Amino acid sequence: MKLAALGEVMVELAPQSAVGSGDASKPQFMQPFAGDTYNTAVYIARGGVNVSYVTLLGDDPHSKEVLACLTQEGIDTSAIPQLPGRNPGLYLIQNTADGERYFTYWRGESPARELFADADRREALKAHLRQMDCLYLSGITLAIMSPEARGELLVFLQEYRANGGRVAFDSNYRPRLWASAEVAKIAVMDFLQQTDMALLTFEDEQALWGDTRVEECVQRNTAAGVSELIVKRGAEPVLMQVNGELDAIDVPPVSRVVDTTGAGDSFNAGYLAARLQGATPAQSVAAGNQCAARVIGHRGAIIPRAEYMGRAAGAMEPG
Repeated sequence: MKLAALGEVMVELAPQSAVGSGDASKPQFMQPFAGDTYNTAVYIARGGVNVSYVTLLGDDPHSKEVLACLTQEGIDTSAIPQLPGRNPGLYLIQNTADGERYFTYWRGESPARELFADADRREALKAHLRQMDCLYLSGITLAIMSPEARGELLVFLQEYRANGGRVAFDSNYRPRLWASAEVAKIAVMDFLQQTDMALLTFEDEQALWGDTRVEECVQRNTAAGVSELIVKRGAEPVLMQVNGELDAIDVPPVSRVVDTTGAGDSFNAGYLAARLQGATPAQSVAAGNQCAARVIGHRGAIIPRAEYMGRAAGAMEPG
């Protein structure tokens, strides 16, 4: 199975520890790379699926490092143009004592905003995407694109699904990226109608749609034609509806939460990696929970590969 993830990768500044004489106002920072679909792509690849990442980068040193990181993860970078004189966006993570996170972004000139915009690049990208069994994108992917580019992508997804491709989508609503909530609602609903697997976070659904009950979220996505719906609710049971059958699956308790950055992205990765390799939806939810539990015990969105693979191997050992 081959999956392509579409979106944006940014430089991530993640505080590590204070420097100096107990001065907690002067943290040290890691400088890895992250972004919602990028995070998911990395963990899907670590789960054994052939992954291609689709974005645009610059020709600066950070962009070259991003390409090197993707290559080290075994991810295909052939669909990533490098635009001269450009560089990726940047964001800063801040955490509260309980591991909850807040973000500050500098991404206005990110080359990824031109995804699906240029006609020549778009045709080459379509040819690449047609080779994939599954495409994964998010509301952030849609939000950074121009309305015209979103329209082109939507038309392509209709063709892609008509020819047997599957689409996985996470609404991942970030209000500051959209002109208005109404614009976001229209775009998200258009793409939900071209979605096979919706991997949603109820908190995002509440922020966008004003849901007071999770049943409203389920009904809306059912009406949109989503056949495989997953609703993440933090430590509350995950709701899973497949072909009209609704179930709630418990989330195992997590003993240590350091940073919830990437929790939903890594759940999606665990779910999709398992699902694309033949697991049932219920088994895939368990894999998603396991992946997310490992990630939130680590600061930043991406656990170093050796550490993650070691933990993953340990998790599979009997006893």
